[in-house]
Amino acid sequence: MFASSSVTLFALGVALVLIMPGPTNTLLATAGFEYGLKRWSRFTAAELAGYFVSITLWGCFLGRAAATLPWLPSTVRLASSVYMAYLAIRMWRVALALPTSGQKAIGLRTLLLATLLNPKAILFAGGIFPAAAFASVTAWCAAMAIFTLLLVPCAFVWIAFGAGLGSGRLRWVNPVQVQRGASIVLGMFSMSLAWTALH
Repeated sequence: MFASSSVTLFALGVALVLIMPGPTNTLLATAGFEYGLKRWSRFTAAELAGYFVSITLWGCFLGRAAATLPWLPSTVRLASSVYMAYLAIRMWRVALALPTSGQKAIGLRTLLLATLLNPKAILFAGGIFPAAAFASVTAWCAAMAIFTLLLVPCAFVWIAFGAGLGSGRLRWVNPVQVQRGASIVLGMFSMSLAWTALH
């Protein structure tokens, strides 16, 4: 299926990209802050589902479509940037209301949509996943199995970090400031994505 050296490089690339801060990981940390660890498996499943769909679509469709529709990749990136900007504004507003409001900012649908639009999926499909993964079902299953084994602990780390903030175990960290910081990260990510899409 894959050579052992290519599997090692694939796994290393996936792990590095998954653990990097980004829109999905920011939302996972926020979910951990709001809900603790009790829902970690649901949020991990939502992230996994989003990546499964997005990576598969990018790998199987976009590479071929871009040859005849050169504007498509930029349009998708621009749509992603708009959605990330919306999430950033929403997270900032909820952070302002956090001390007195029981409103929840992050739900499974929000995380799923953010992951579907996460530009990391483009990187996975176009640069990290082997081309063979989109040429046969067996190779795709093998690649996604490795991807899943790496995603679960990475997601748990981010959720546990947020849960630690929410439970007060990390008392030196101000949760409201962290959530505002997370919204700024999403906003900056949105702007950089829009810049890339328009240039």
